[in-house]
Amino acid sequence: MQQDGRVAWEHIEIARFGGPDVLELVREDALPVPGPGEVRIKVLAAGTGFTDAFIRMGRYPDFKGPLPFTPGYDLVGTVDALGEGVTRPALGEMVADLTVVGGYTQYAVRPAASLVPVPEGIDPAEAVCLPLAYMTAYQMLARAAAIQSGATILVVGASGSVGTALLDLARAMRLRAIGTCSAANLGVVESYGAQAIDYRAGDFAEAVKRATGGRGVDAVFDAIGGAHFKRSFSTLAKGGVLVGYGSQTMATGGESLIAAGLGLARLKLWSVLSPLLGGRRAVWYSITDRRKAHPGQFADDLTKLLGCLKEGRIRPVVADRLPLSAAADVHRRIEKGGLGGKVVLLPWG
Repeated sequence: MQQDGRVAWEHIEIARFGGPDVLELVREDALPVPGPGEVRIKVLAAGTGFTDAFIRMGRYPDFKGPLPFTPGYDLVGTVDALGEGVTRPALGEMVADLTVVGGYTQYAVRPAASLVPVPEGIDPAEAVCLPLAYMTAYQMLARAAAIQSGATILVVGASGSVGTALLDLARAMRLRAIGTCSAANLGVVESYGAQAIDYRAGDFAEAVKRATGGRGVDAVFDAIGGAHFKRSFSTLAKGGVLVGYGSQTMATGGESLIAAGLGLARLKLWSVLSPLLGGRRAVWYSITDRRKAHPGQFADDLTKLLGCLKEGRIRPVVADRLPLSAAADVHRRIEKGGLGGKVVLLPWG
């Protein structure tokens, strides 16, 4: 938008770690300029999620500053300007990126090499569900756990953004899925064809064993972390795998850093002792670590998922579409949980 001959644009800024109130809408008068190897993106959709809240509180191990910064783990937008030496992507092309921070903005400068083209005809709000939530779900299923068609999986916290992505992909991959959630979200989990278990109604591990005739599941996906990993591991069938991918109890203050560390230690110990545990094992998954180690794999997997979205094989749930000014309210909703999908910020909406 134009004001007194200047180009004004907006973004969310965090000047100190803390609660949702630290998210402030800031206006700038000069557009960011891409450097060599970079592009400027006009952001059409910015994803939100629990990881953003984790970062906002200063409890995310992969980002501790510097301050101030703009949050936002993933974005979709169109290429608005090219830096020196950049020929691809082209001006006007829609792209997606996993930013970790920097997504809650009208304009973002990103390395051209990190961008993945988005096919024409895809809703940006649906596309932005993929770089973090669906990529995490897909790589855990296909790469970390190497799940085969017909297997049974357990999704802990199945009504969240990664949880619903796991259920959606499980449906596409013809897996049997069981998901834990609160009573209010049983319908969300069941809408994916999964069996829902109210984790507050009793011991979910016993409920899983009953649901599988005592056999257990082939894989369980747990972002709760800490001591919770032990309960999830107990639901595994022989040869099954626990994939840990978060420490939500630490992020919310439910457990200490020491407890979270002990949870990670358990994962390593169970893998070492796997031959003595009926072939049951455990692994840790981090989307940022895997992307650094296998950048080409990340681009290939995201391209595959965007193709599935284009073909209608997966159906991301956009729980809400809101302007940047609603970021603090969105984070309050995220902390309450049970969104049943991903809330997307539309910087120009």
